[in-house]
Amino acid sequence: MAEINEDNLKQLVEYGGIFYQVPGNSKQEIMSNIINRLENSTREKKEKMLEAVIEREALVSTGMENGIAIPHPRTPMLDDDEKPFVTIAFPEQPAEWGTPDNKKIHTIFLIISKTPKQHLGALSKINYICRQESFLTHLLAKADKEKLLTAIEECETAWGKI
Repeated sequence: MAEINEDNLKQLVEYGGIFYQVPGNSKQEIMSNIINRLENSTREKKEKMLEAVIEREALVSTGMENGIAIPHPRTPMLDDDEKPFVTIAFPEQPAEWGTPDNKKIHTIFLIISKTPKQHLGALSKINYICRQESFLTHLLAKADKEKLLTAIEECETAWGKI
């Protein structure tokens, strides 16, 4: 993928990847296993990402309702020559994440951004699509990559009509 439209969630996910059956018994283990799977980052950058995400989780949980967590660093952490991304991950087992509804999470959206504006845009779109019943059905089914990307694209199109 040459250039990424930083406002396009589908492209951010295509670049960040979708991971299934991520092992781990804690937030830290799960996040470590997700970040270690990233193909577009150096080992040093992955270590910094994990540290930043765990530090952010220590402040306040990024768990949402409906079994979703949206971990991210407190501040953008990419250099100008690096591309932002969103990674979707499905843990092997539902995990405790400190959600407002006290339910375990089944889906993680990791956001790694370049600017506050791009971060907030991705966060807003993820929040929107995760409230769409049709998209939640795909997440609960752990749909394959193409189905998830198509569902994201459909939600983004609907978002543009609001």
